[in-house]
Amino acid sequence: MVKRGFTLIELMLVVIIIGVLTAMVMPRLVGQSEQARASAAKADVNANIALALDMFEMHVGRYPTTEEGLAALRANPGSLTGWKGPYIKKEPKDPWGRNYVYKFPGAHNNDYDLYSAGPNGVEGDNDDVVNW
Repeated sequence: MVKRGFTLIELMLVVIIIGVLTAMVMPRLVGQSEQARASAAKADVNANIALALDMFEMHVGRYPTTEEGLAALRANPGSLTGWKGPYIKKEPKDPWGRNYVYKFPGAHNNDYDLYSAGPNGVEGDNDDVVNW
């Protein structure tokens, strides 16, 4: 009875095929994760945090000031009547681990500006995720 195993050439061929497939698939996956982070930031800026800010405004009668910031959504910034928060559970961070930038009154909107500096962390360039 003869036992057969894999030859060195067969094993090398399998390793090369796996390497080629990895080289083709990995760049696509990396791009997808960055795209998913940008989508999550857009959802925060245009829906999740925006909804909390709108609830704050509905209860208090105004949006938080720039100085109060998004922290006003978690804790009453100073015995505001009508405050019924917390409006969010935790401090909002963008998908890259940085704080969202909040400004009231807004320079681009009639009410407030809310944005993330994007993946590179530099404000004002084309990778920012903004609400205007």
